[in-house]
This record gives sequence, structure tokens and C-alpha cells, in this order.
Amino acid sequence: MIDKNVVKKLVEEWLQDKEYFLVSIEISPDDRIVVEIDHADGVWIEDCVALSKYIEDHLNRDEEDYELEVGSAGLGQPFKVPQQYINFIGKEVEVLDAAGKKVKGILKAVEGNDFTVGVEEKVKVEGKKRPVKQEVDHVYQMDKVKYTKYIISFN
Repeated sequence: MIDKNVVKKLVEEWLQDKEYFLVSIEISPDDRIVVEIDHADGVWIEDCVALSKYIEDHLNRDEEDYELEVGSAGLGQPFKVPQQYINFIGKEVEVLDAAGKKVKGILKAVEGNDFTVGVEEKVKVEGKKRPVKQEVDHVYQMDKVKYTKYIISFN
């Protein structure tokens, strides 16, 4: 079986001095390698091809046969690395917290493992008979939520 660390090292070499970042590497027991990269402005197919060629040039097919797929992290897929959170600051996201509660709001800030989402909620305001809609900040930890993903909007 192909060593994941070897593939990771090759990907990191190729990424050096580029604005791309590694999202994930998956290697199945039958040596199917799937590499996901991302970039703040999107991923170009030419760069996926270049990374694929770089990996193929450094792995020996005579020693081990493998299938290689290099692509971008899907736009509607859950975030996997902190850089994805940073890239979507100011955009609408959906969060499914550890308790199973789903919220939608604007990703406002990322600090270390924590991120803040502004959510429109009805809040009881003193002196008012009815609750008023206000933006309430919710702070989550990346490793404690079930998922966070960008909400694709065509408005």
C-alpha cells in the first residue's frame, strides 16, 4: 500500500510558493489516491493536472500500481481545514453543531480553532411586546461541530 506520508510530502513540495493549500489526502486499501486542494479564488483544472503529473513523476508504478485523482474541495462540501473557514469569512454558512442543531448565518471571524457565525434570531427586547429580529453571534470550535459548509446562493 502506498504511504500517505509520501504522497503528502509530494503534495506539499508542489504547493510550496503557491497560494493553494491541501484539504485532504485519502488512500484506499486498493491504492486509489484522492488528493483535494483549494485556493481562495478557486482551483484551476490546469493546476490539478500539474499536481497530478508531479505526483506521478515521483511515484514508481513499477513498484506499486495506483489510481490517482486530484481535484478541488467541492464548493458545497463541509469544510475540512481552517484555511477554508478563513476563505469564507463574510459569506453565508450552515453549521451543524455537536448537539445536532443546524444554524445558518454569516461567518464573521476565525481565531485559531474558534469561529464566529452571526445568526438572525428573534430576541426579547426590554420594553417591546414582541421579539425583535437581531443578529446574534454564535462561537463554535471547528473540531466540535459535525460540519460547517458554504451555502451556495444564486440571488
